Amino acid sequence: METIGATLPHPLVAALSDANAPAGLLPAREQMALSLGWHIVIACFGVAFPAMIAVAHWRGAYRGDDGALLLARRWSKVAGVLFAVGAVSGTVLSFELGILWPGLMGPFGDVLGLPFAFEGMSFFVEAIFLGMYLYGWGRLSPRLHVLLLAPMAAAGVFGTYCVLAVNAWMNDPRGFSIVDGRVTDVDPWAALTSGQAALQFAHMWVAAFMVVGFAVASVYAVGLLRGRRDRHHRLGFTIGFGFATAAALVQPLVGHVLGLRVADTQPAKLAAFELATTTESPSPLRIGGVLIDGEVRGAIDIPGLGSIIARNSLTEPVRGLDTIPAADQPPVNLTHLAFQSMIGIGTLLAALVAGYWLLRWRRRDLLDPAQRLHRPFLRLVAASGALAVVALEAGWIATEVGRQPWIVYGVLRTTDAAGDNPGLWWVYGASVLLYGGLTIGAVTVLRSMARRWRAGEEELPSPYGPDRESSDDGPRQPETVGAGR
Repeated sequence: METIGATLPHPLVAALSDANAPAGLLPAREQMALSLGWHIVIACFGVAFPAMIAVAHWRGAYRGDDGALLLARRWSKVAGVLFAVGAVSGTVLSFELGILWPGLMGPFGDVLGLPFAFEGMSFFVEAIFLGMYLYGWGRLSPRLHVLLLAPMAAAGVFGTYCVLAVNAWMNDPRGFSIVDGRVTDVDPWAALTSGQAALQFAHMWVAAFMVVGFAVASVYAVGLLRGRRDRHHRLGFTIGFGFATAAALVQPLVGHVLGLRVADTQPAKLAAFELATTTESPSPLRIGGVLIDGEVRGAIDIPGLGSIIARNSLTEPVRGLDTIPAADQPPVNLTHLAFQSMIGIGTLLAALVAGYWLLRWRRRDLLDPAQRLHRPFLRLVAASGALAVVALEAGWIATEVGRQPWIVYGVLRTTDAAGDNPGLWWVYGASVLLYGGLTIGAVTVLRSMARRWRAGEEELPSPYGPDRESSDDGPRQPETVGAGR
């Protein structure tokens, strides 16, 4: 599923203040911000959810745990709903890149065509195996049924890599030459293997497990807070929280390794991340603060720590904004605050999971209502799903706004990639209605499913169809959860 961050928006004021900007620039930015910001959350479920379903299904099928099998069956239906709405938003993205950014797709279409083609094929493979998995309940052997999740997960991962490779290429373009203003000597494989592709994919892949893991755990945390302390809720919480734990603890390392490349490839972005107005050796870590009239205000400086974190050195400096032409600088405050929001939330979530398992190691189970920290802990977990989404969005804002004013770094400016069609505002308005409708529809369906599951309806027949208790052929025989085992 598509997760590309082609270009999130400049600050509104900056776009409006550029009198020479084409008429299609601002609506294109707002459109991409809306569609990508919405779709990327759904895309995370396409990447991470199959692995969680596989754990529950394996436990149910091979260890005789009917509760786990029931969990896998319910989650697979949720995955089907999310995949359906993700297919709509992904299709919109496929069309809008060429419509919104003709200056990008025109010259560089041959460079980007291969990874996008692979992503499209991955999408269809994922859809095929998801359909087979959903249809296979009660019809396939346990081994074959659970194995269907492997190609589904692999297709989601490979499709995500392809799209992340395109974004990595935007940050570190290669595989072409420009002769007399024309793009020549195109090597489309270069877009799949650019220097940052593997690291950007790893960062996003782990982020997907953070988002989905915490989202799943937060749902069951709310249920536990409401007194639903059955094994079903505890098992659902444990699987989601387990995946979230691994991702939250690994992500700082992956992000650190990826961040070390930014100093060499995009020094202006790193300067905005660190709010470095001048080059200092060693550079401080600047927490908070904003840049007003060229001066940093409201920040907390920790001497020397900026060089250690950003450059892996005790003395190596972060290049200051004063060494970068003003025309090549990104919107500093938005980039800096988004970056620090991502880091701050990620640190909080890592501390949350580390604290839980530390107490668990000391034989204090915070899922036990008798524990003093039981309800405060569950409240934090209930908020963790939303916090993980905010961290995800903030991270993409930081990396995409931080690349501005370039859509292809050092090669093509965003203003030159946009069209001059003011009618794009109508497209943006239609997109607002579309994504609003998708959101309402998805929430309505998922809430209805949850409500009916709590009432004991596992097959979820249509609530407006014929009598669900009987038919012309007599009473229906409910299918057992473990059918086919």
